[in-house]
Amino acid sequence: MSEREDGGRQGVDTEANTETAPPEAAPSKAAPSKTTAPESTPPETAHDTVEAAVRAQLSKALGGVRGMVEAAVPVIAFTGTYIAAEEVRLAVFAGVAAALVLLAVRLAQRSNPQFVLNSLFGIAIAAFFALRSGRAEDAFLPGIILNAGYGAAMIFSIAVRWPVVGFLIGSVTGDPTGWRRDPGIVKLCSRLTWLLLLPCVARVAVQYPIYVADGDQSGLLGAAKIAMGWPLQVAALAAMVWLLARGRTPLHGEKPA
Repeated sequence: MSEREDGGRQGVDTEANTETAPPEAAPSKAAPSKTTAPESTPPETAHDTVEAAVRAQLSKALGGVRGMVEAAVPVIAFTGTYIAAEEVRLAVFAGVAAALVLLAVRLAQRSNPQFVLNSLFGIAIAAFFALRSGRAEDAFLPGIILNAGYGAAMIFSIAVRWPVVGFLIGSVTGDPTGWRRDPGIVKLCSRLTWLLLLPCVARVAVQYPIYVADGDQSGLLGAAKIAMGWPLQVAALAAMVWLLARGRTPLHGEKPA
């Protein structure tokens, strides 16, 4: 009888082991769900310093080297065609055609056409001014006015302690005005805004006297616009990167007591 009892007990134990085995294996299947939790990190933590956030946002805003080249090509086409043919309508057509070609390339590559559209919009306004007056110089007037407006707006933003670069930080953190609670960040953003401002001031200071000078100044204006376009912007960006590389200001700084 003891052997049968032992055998029965062994059978029960075997059945119990087989019945309890699956629940023990279940946690191992659910374990991967625990490892996926850290992936839901908020996007604003991608940058831990103000400097890193501003560098990333500036690169996005300028569109990199390709974006700046796309802004310059229609101007080159307009200026070069006018110098060669001295015909405003033909020069306008060349500038618009260059922008449309760049747009077609972007669409064919299925890449973001934002910067080409910006360039096309700009050349369309320039064409309107030039065709209305029949003077090629007037194609450059909107750019002079735009730079003067940008410059005035940035100077005002610095004066009232709302520097425009601060809103780049706000776009990263999701709090458009939170950066103003830290005086150190406000000071840094003011310096960076001055660097963005300088190319605008330089363009107006050089191009406006050429525009109001006597005679046909379209060739000289075109050369000045190209030389003071993306090359000057790259120089300003390099100065900003140098300034940003010097410090590590926490993106989520402590609020003052």
